[in-house]
Amino acid sequence: MLLRSLRVRNFRAHEDTRVTFASRINLIGGPNGAGKTNLLEAIHYLCLSKSFLAAQDSYALREGAPFFELEGIFAGTHRPELVVRLVYVPGEGKRVFFNGAPLERLADLVGELPVVVLSPADQALTGGPPEERRRFLDNLLSQAYPAYLQDLLQYRRALRQRNELLARWRRHPASVQPSLLESWQEELVTLGGRLIHRRLRFVQEFAAYLAEAHACLGLTAEVPRIEYVTVAPIDPEAEPETIAAAFRARLHRLAAREREQGRTLAGPHRDELILRLNGLEVRRYASQGQHRIMGLALKLAKFFYLRARRDETPLLLLDDVFDGLDRYRTQRILELLQHGEQIEQSFVTSARLDLLQELQTLAAPENRLFWVEAGRVREPDPSLSLS
Repeated sequence: MLLRSLRVRNFRAHEDTRVTFASRINLIGGPNGAGKTNLLEAIHYLCLSKSFLAAQDSYALREGAPFFELEGIFAGTHRPELVVRLVYVPGEGKRVFFNGAPLERLADLVGELPVVVLSPADQALTGGPPEERRRFLDNLLSQAYPAYLQDLLQYRRALRQRNELLARWRRHPASVQPSLLESWQEELVTLGGRLIHRRLRFVQEFAAYLAEAHACLGLTAEVPRIEYVTVAPIDPEAEPETIAAAFRARLHRLAAREREQGRTLAGPHRDELILRLNGLEVRRYASQGQHRIMGLALKLAKFFYLRARRDETPLLLLDDVFDGLDRYRTQRILELLQHGEQIEQSFVTSARLDLLQELQTLAAPENRLFWVEAGRVREPDPSLSLS
């Protein structure tokens, strides 16, 4: 998958920006706050219909503007040209268009244009609360498997309905029909059984990709491992129906507590992904440097996993990942971007002038350097050019 060009209107710092990208490395330089990351965020919107920075679309709207509009021209393995346009209007929401035709659902975009983001915020993935790791799981598996995304959306709907009934039960027990609660519970455990089944399989499959990513970053002395903790100890080879039965039994044991608290206390929405290095849990025992590298390794492994399971190679977005990274790791990543067989097109932001100078060694027609200042993209000073 290649992104040939991008147009950004009324988005963050950009009033009206057009960029034509190179096929390999696209380095986006400029001072902090100039609008570099905004371009990566716009690409992420076009691939997944949402930001990787903010939960609300209104935060991405340029101050005083009535809407924002993004358009990208992509080229894929099976589609020589695909024009994706996204428009957001406050009060009306978002619309996405594929070659001029509107998508019925935003969810239909997920997986069509696979994308992976590496950023300093990845440290929250290893050191933050469990929801960060669940979000990582759901994002990855939704891009890899359309059926997983459909099950996830339906599970969330069933969870909302069940939680509403439990909350009503807590306030007024007589207002809730037990049969209605049972109906939503059955849908929840059926969908949850399928989600847990896919997650258990994923953990087994992902181990090799995580080890590969660790090796790419020069971390051969440490052994990474991931574990998935769910509703009960379950055989990774168990079928979804068996998992659903274990989920149902768990909810049965929690029934009294759930009615007291008015919410669902077990299921995929509360499960945990535990990360380990040499047997020790990363969240509890890792150093700051280990958190940083483990976060990068997880995202790189995500890229390798998606590439192996999709017809399209993902776009790789690296947002200020070199800030605070030692020279050896920086060099390993640059070599991977330039010479790695699995990575095609990448987009790299950096405010480091020393790194821009160093990247002169990557001079090639398939690479390009851009300079962003005050929401405008221009060719950089010749002394910083890759060519």
